[in-house]
Amino acid sequence: MTDNADARSAAEIVDEEWRLLLGGSHDLIDGETVRAASAQPRLRRLFPLVSHGVMYFSGCTGMPAAHVGGQVCPRGTDGRFRVRGPRGVRTLGRAETLEEAFALVVANLPEECGPAVLGGAGRV
Repeated sequence: MTDNADARSAAEIVDEEWRLLLGGSHDLIDGETVRAASAQPRLRRLFPLVSHGVMYFSGCTGMPAAHVGGQVCPRGTDGRFRVRGPRGVRTLGRAETLEEAFALVVANLPEECGPAVLGGAGRV
């Protein structure tokens, strides 16, 4: 017999995480950031992760995460959003708006990046 997590599909797990974040149930990210990310269809298919105001994405639903695309950091002292590569390695650019920041994340997704899959990075 499988447990509930095993019985759910990756798409259901991803949708549930987006619902929780969009519902404001997370205190590590602001709602405006989550709404801007969710407006990007390719990002909505990935598992969203947040930490200390930074939003990033995984190609799988479990841990360890399979970081893809990039990370959007809160507005800096220059008034712009910094977009870092996956795992925070190197800066991809800076953006005036959240929409521009998440468009940059999408532009840096691997072409073959599809919807998130069940499991962690070591198991996919």
